[in-house]
Amino acid sequence: MVGFFAVNNFGDTRSGGLAGPMGLFIIVLMSIATVLLIRNMNKRLRRLPDSFDDPKTAEREAEIARLDAELRRPDAQVTRPRVDTGRSVPPGAIADAQVNDADADKGPTGSDEGT
Repeated sequence: MVGFFAVNNFGDTRSGGLAGPMGLFIIVLMSIATVLLIRNMNKRLRRLPDSFDDPKTAEREAEIARLDAELRRPDAQVTRPRVDTGRSVPPGAIADAQVNDADADKGPTGSDEGT
């Protein structure tokens, strides 16, 4: 029974002697690659400007320049963007309804009935 516990069932440990140095070599290669990548990233980050322009501001300035160029042409007909194209109610209908509701509170003489 004593001989049964002393048996090596994990295979031959002498032939796997290359695994340790190969693992160390891979770790060293990965460490060198990481250092080089970090240095490259730092170089690229240093080249970036301190701040970037706001894209909305650039778009607004381009639109102003375009409209200004259209106004300076001799045959100037300014094309304005259609902002009301997506509405389901005509632009004046809401304002007319509000004015009519305010007029309904007044009597036939045009003054407030309560006063």
